[in-house]
Amino acid sequence: MHPFAYQSFPQRIVFGSGSLARLASEVDALGATRVLVLCTPGQRRLAEGVADALGARCAGIFDGAVMHVPIEQARRAREMADQCGADCSLAIGGGSTIGLGKAIALESSLPVIAVPTTYSGSEMTPIYGLTDAGLKRTGRDPRVLPRTVIYDPDLSLGLPAAISVTSGINAIAHAAEGLYAADRNPVSQWMARDGIAALGRALPVIADAAPGADALREARSDALYGAWLCGSVLGSVTVGLHHKLCHTLGGTLNLPHAEVHTVVLPHALAYNAPAAPDAMTAIADALGAGHGDGPRAVFDLAARLGAPTSLRELGMSVGDIDTITALALRNQYPNPRPLEREGIHQLLQDAFEGRPPRMT
Repeated sequence: MHPFAYQSFPQRIVFGSGSLARLASEVDALGATRVLVLCTPGQRRLAEGVADALGARCAGIFDGAVMHVPIEQARRAREMADQCGADCSLAIGGGSTIGLGKAIALESSLPVIAVPTTYSGSEMTPIYGLTDAGLKRTGRDPRVLPRTVIYDPDLSLGLPAAISVTSGINAIAHAAEGLYAADRNPVSQWMARDGIAALGRALPVIADAAPGADALREARSDALYGAWLCGSVLGSVTVGLHHKLCHTLGGTLNLPHAEVHTVVLPHALAYNAPAAPDAMTAIADALGAGHGDGPRAVFDLAARLGAPTSLRELGMSVGDIDTITALALRNQYPNPRPLEREGIHQLLQDAFEGRPPRMT
């Protein structure tokens, strides 16, 4: 076993069907009395239900969360938090909303309660991201890590299958990169394998099952459990080329976050495969692929479940390939394989066209 260091973070996790009913008591446990509820415009009704449950503890609702956390929206949310005297923010929704809560915490140190309704895993990491003038800046800061996370599978029962699949593969990406991270450790590797396996079991059921089926309810619970583990991996190790490319594609081209992760992941894995063969075998095994080709196992899973497989269908133009390649090479960062312009350009070309992943 190679030497390692493992950093754990103080968080309270509440998991299970109906756990949202414990929200008020969890707020009280934090000592908070004025909670700003955060959501996207489309989840305003869900946020209003949470506000009603909080009663006098609710200081207001900010429904301006959007993808990639534009810095202008983060400033508006911070201003509202100041104006209403909030001493806590509650983010209910996916990665965009949780990211907004983190942006508030970054400047104000307000504790965040996260109630995930997708599988982004953002709630388990001290990683934040802000987009300014078309560039997405990411960083790590312990202040942004949600203090309490409430995982209630019932909240995801109505999540459309297509969104569920891409959100789930986004979570798989966190764990997949963790398997070959330079600072990986036995704990993160166990979480990565188990998280990928849980999502690999759950996503086909979610994509195929009729709403209300018992199997669907169990799959929703498995998927949320898998997202928890995959997010925990992302929070405990450094990421490489895959996440760099996805942040660049999202922040620069405003492409949809989970869908970009879904398309890029098999190609980024293929790029790194020669330098991380054990990780690729672990991914394939976790997905029950019966072979050691992790990149192909991820690609086949996405294709079988009807997820997008090309950047072209997400709105990228062929002329953007050179731009993204240059940005991906701008700063060096840990990655199993050295960053090479030709290989990254080919990776992006394959992802743009929707070809099966290939070694470069």
